[in-house]
Amino acid sequence: QLQLVESGGGLVQPGGSLRLSCVASGIGSDYYAAGWFRQAPGKEREDVSCISSTGSIADYSDSVKGRFTVTRDNVKNTVFLQMNNLKPEDTAVYYCAARRARTLLEVCVRTQEWFDYWGQGTQVSVSS
Repeated sequence: QLQLVESGGGLVQPGGSLRLSCVASGIGSDYYAAGWFRQAPGKEREDVSCISSTGSIADYSDSVKGRFTVTRDNVKNTVFLQMNNLKPEDTAVYYCAARRARTLLEVCVRTQEWFDYWGQGTQVSVSS
């Protein structure tokens, strides 16, 4: 069973940066695509970013494009989300998601239903 653990959340001032990490265990030698989602208080969970199995494809929502960068280290089974120029509206619980690769095709989809596994989330708060 693949398990995901996020870390790196915290409180930061507007304009600041944070780097989230998502470590996968139980993946064996399989490849997996990964995604980041977030849920603000009183709102539905929304997509943030996704990255394909080897990292050759990355995609971002319009709200974070140009400020957030998703990368991965497949040796360490870790996916990162570098968040720069944070805004108060970025405040949310951030979730990591994973989908085992079914084929050799490099792909990622920023849709919650596409993913098979989810982490517990890490809180990001942006406030002065």
